[in-house]
Amino acid sequence: FDYLRSRMEAGQDAPSLRAAAEELGVSHTAVAGLLQTLQDKGWLRREGRYSRSLVLLDPGTPDPGGVRAVPIIGRVAAGLPLYAQQEWAGSVLVDSTVFRGDNLFALRVQGDSMRDAGILEGDLAICEPRQFATNGEIVVALVGGEEATVKRFFYRGDHIELRPENDRHPVQTYTLGEVLIQGKVIGIQRGPEQMAAL
Repeated sequence: FDYLRSRMEAGQDAPSLRAAAEELGVSHTAVAGLLQTLQDKGWLRREGRYSRSLVLLDPGTPDPGGVRAVPIIGRVAAGLPLYAQQEWAGSVLVDSTVFRGDNLFALRVQGDSMRDAGILEGDLAICEPRQFATNGEIVVALVGGEEATVKRFFYRGDHIELRPENDRHPVQTYTLGEVLIQGKVIGIQRGPEQMAAL
C-alpha cells in the first residue's frame, strides 16, 4: 500500500504486475495476491477487472467514486448472544450514496434468529452507532456488558424485549440495566456464499 501510495503521490501511474514485482523484489504472483488482499480489505478499488487503474481508499472515509470502506468489528450473534469481540477484522466496501452516516461499522452475523427479516448467517450488518432505539428497530445490543446480539428492540416500561425474526427462537427479556444499545442496523451486505444458499 505504501509503495502504491508513494508512486501515486509522485504522479506516476499504477505499475504493471511485472514492474511492481521487480521494484519490490517479489514474484508477480505475490504482487497479484497482495493487490487482491488490499482490495478485499477495502484499501483499494480497481476501476476494471483487467485495468491497471487503481484508487487507494482509507477505511471509514467516503470515496468520491461512490464507494466507502466500513470497518468490520468482530462478530455478532443473531441467535444466542455472542461475546462481543472488539478486534478489527478488515473492512467492507459499501455504496457511499446509500450508507451516508458517520463512523459506520459492520458486524458479521452468526445464527439464524433474524432470518425472516432477511438477515442470514454470514451477512455483514452495516450499523450506525447509536446508544438509543425506538420500538421495532433492529439494533445491535450489548447484553450484560459483554455479549452482543442483533434483534428487534422493544421498550416495555420496566423491561426490554429483544425479539428474533424466526419463530424457532424465543423473545429475550432483560431488565433496563442489562442492555446497552450499540447501534442501529441500517443495511446488510451479503456475500456470494449467502446468495447461493437462498
